Amino acid sequence: MIKTPRLILRPWRDSDLRVFAEQNADPIVMRFLAGVLTPAESDAYVARAMQHLARTGFCKWAVEAPGVAPFIGAVGLSWLTFEAPFAPAVEVAWRLHRHYWGFGYATEAAAASLDDGFNRVGLTDVVALTALANTASIRVMQRLGMTRTIEFDHPKLPQDSPLRRHILYRLPRADHRRPPGRPAVGKTCQHGGHTH
Repeated sequence: MIKTPRLILRPWRDSDLRVFAEQNADPIVMRFLAGVLTPAESDAYVARAMQHLARTGFCKWAVEAPGVAPFIGAVGLSWLTFEAPFAPAVEVAWRLHRHYWGFGYATEAAAASLDDGFNRVGLTDVVALTALANTASIRVMQRLGMTRTIEFDHPKLPQDSPLRRHILYRLPRADHRRPPGRPAVGKTCQHGGHTH
């Protein structure tokens, strides 16, 4: 588990599945992704995250905002699952329920995930990617201190998809700044299991 001033990033619970499925069925949330998910596809996303955690010690965590909501979305790190000139690579990504957009939660949770990835996991480099039109996510990448590198065609999207053209941002460990309010390395708040 990872704690930030406002959030907890933790392994998934069965109670998260229904809310996450609702989020993944929302066309506004999913407009820059590959489209809405069925409940089964949403549950499979969670299963893959937990398998990734068991295999690597990090994943796309379930995020809760104590005093606000027990589940607000998914944020964390994972190995890319497609071939690209910049792969193999670990990606930082976020997907929040739209009721919790605009509060800085994505940046706060992603920064904590990066801190954990660089300091506990020992990663040397993390990337982030999104469709060129997704200016909100690009702003998060910039706030995280990531640097724009290349544009590329996402191989998992159809040739005629308006979302196929993507932008890649990158953050080497040497350029990472610890998030405000986070303890120094070795004093991160972790309670049982793996963090991510």
